[in-house]
Amino acid sequence: MANWGLKASVRCRPFIDLLQQEIRGGPLINVDDTTLQVLKEPGRRNTSKSYMWLFRGGPPDKPALVYQYAPSRSGQIAEDFIGDYQGFIQSDAFSGYDRFEKKPGSRLMGCWAHARRKFFAVIKAKKKIRSKRKHPKSLADEALSFIKKLYRIEKQVREQELNRDQIHNLRKSDAVPVLDNFKQWLDEKSPFVPPKSLLGVAIAYTLSNWQRLIVYIEDGRLKPDNNAAENAIRPFVVGRKNWLFAGHPRGAEASAIFFSLIETAKANGMEPYAYLKHVFEQLPLTDEKDYPKLLPGNIDLGASGLPTL
Repeated sequence: MANWGLKASVRCRPFIDLLQQEIRGGPLINVDDTTLQVLKEPGRRNTSKSYMWLFRGGPPDKPALVYQYAPSRSGQIAEDFIGDYQGFIQSDAFSGYDRFEKKPGSRLMGCWAHARRKFFAVIKAKKKIRSKRKHPKSLADEALSFIKKLYRIEKQVREQELNRDQIHNLRKSDAVPVLDNFKQWLDEKSPFVPPKSLLGVAIAYTLSNWQRLIVYIEDGRLKPDNNAAENAIRPFVVGRKNWLFAGHPRGAEASAIFFSLIETAKANGMEPYAYLKHVFEQLPLTDEKDYPKLLPGNIDLGASGLPTL
């Protein structure tokens, strides 16, 4: 069965190149990665740490996702995939992505969800040592209140189903003042907070990534966080808890191909099992030049009769 899976992945490999083109053609690329244990890697111990990368992009209404296995977390992996792409790139604060700030035409974006987690970690740590009595609002609470205001604006965007220009104008009128006040608050508090404390780390993280964190206000197509990538890589993380490792690099590459197809199908509203069945039925009858017609984003759900999510 494993060999069948490997052979099927080889036939599906051209789809990855097509999905990569789709991702590079959109206004934004979301990037994330997670660890992976792969056995029988040449010249490496079985306990070595490898990675599964995730790239998400393409048209906002027809997203494409590509998973890519790599033995390392070098930023070169992302650079090789993204190539000469010009547009927005959103990621966590991993230093391997710093190279994109030097690439002409690319803008590196930060993630407010990561900044929020660091302040929330302060609250979580204090809850462990606090009694059940009410305590005055802490500095971490104050920081989170700024971030909460930013996300209330994003909730308004979703509820009112605003278009790109309307989103840009709303953020300019409502989010920019909140960001300005938050930046002033961070600058004022930073000198008085121990830098190695949880709060000090949270403040330093937010300040050091500030210019990337505020990029999202420039374009209504952008989001304040990298949750699109994190949500896409979560199914892989959940699966890893069950199967634990890949038995061979070829197996890791095969799983990356299938995750790419399955999660792209889900992102386009398709039931993934039905989509894979459709692909496997059509592949023997389809010339490779017509493979783009089998991509999830190019299939008319109504005409195809494929079930939706």
